[in-house]
Amino acid sequence: MDKIAILCSGGDVSGMNPALKRFVEYAYAKGMQPFFVYNGYEGLIDDTIQEAHYEDVAGIITRGGTKIRSARSERFKEASHRAIAAKNLQNRGITKLIVLGGDGSFRGMERFHNETGISFCGIPATIDNDINGTDYCLGVDTALNVIKNAIDSIRDTASSFRRAFVIETMGRNCGYLALVSAITSGAEVCLIPEIPINIHEYKGCFESQIRKGRDYFIAIVSEALQNSQEIAQWFQEELHFESRVSILGHIQRGGNPSVYDRLMAYQFVTYGIDTLLEGNNNSVVCYTKSHFNFKSIAEVALNTYRLDEELLNLGRKQFAPSHCQR
Repeated sequence: MDKIAILCSGGDVSGMNPALKRFVEYAYAKGMQPFFVYNGYEGLIDDTIQEAHYEDVAGIITRGGTKIRSARSERFKEASHRAIAAKNLQNRGITKLIVLGGDGSFRGMERFHNETGISFCGIPATIDNDINGTDYCLGVDTALNVIKNAIDSIRDTASSFRRAFVIETMGRNCGYLALVSAITSGAEVCLIPEIPINIHEYKGCFESQIRKGRDYFIAIVSEALQNSQEIAQWFQEELHFESRVSILGHIQRGGNPSVYDRLMAYQFVTYGIDTLLEGNNNSVVCYTKSHFNFKSIAEVALNTYRLDEELLNLGRKQFAPSHCQR
């Protein structure tokens, strides 16, 4: 019987537990013995590897986070620790490994594969949605819905008190979460690394809007810019609006997985196991233009992700000061 293991690496996302459930059930359906690696790559080194059974995944499809926990492992960057990890897998006869994580996790796995020959398939799982080669990463839809709910609630207070709210989203160096959230929430301002905007250019436009009745503002800012307090101060000093900063932080990672993320988890894992059984031993499952495909780890992990140009153009039209409705 083939033995296959799964681990979660890096930041957790809602959708990992549904992926674990599908992994166990589909592995058994394919005549394989599934294993869980607890605590990411740290678990490979520490040998926290256990057989997985149906009872281990009962009821977890509704839960955010990951039952087998995740970690960021500095030790896995060292060849000596990767050798220990390989020995732990070999002792159990595990020859195939699925990794839910981001590009850093995939780079580590590529090196591990080249050293040990273990077959590997990566599943993009990060709310940042910043992995090259795929349009969608597991967990993004749930994160966007968490942000949507937060913005809708904050808008109630902003409109009640004539305030400007600066809402900071996650995303590391990628503005995807901020841009999509701003467009779909009707925000007045969106500031992300991919669309350089000087907030001072909005002053004339916003003053005109205030004279015509606008009495609150919602600004969505990517954490990558590290200027949320500065933007709030600008609203206070230049437009004389009482301002608040809301940093959504880690609530964006958690929550009940959305229907879409549950479906994507099901499909990602299914394709991942199938490609390993077909002999493709070093790839990442990608989702582009509404289709699943496989790309080499080098193509995914060694190239920088860029936001879709059509989405960026939509953001430029919506939020560029020159397009501001006076």
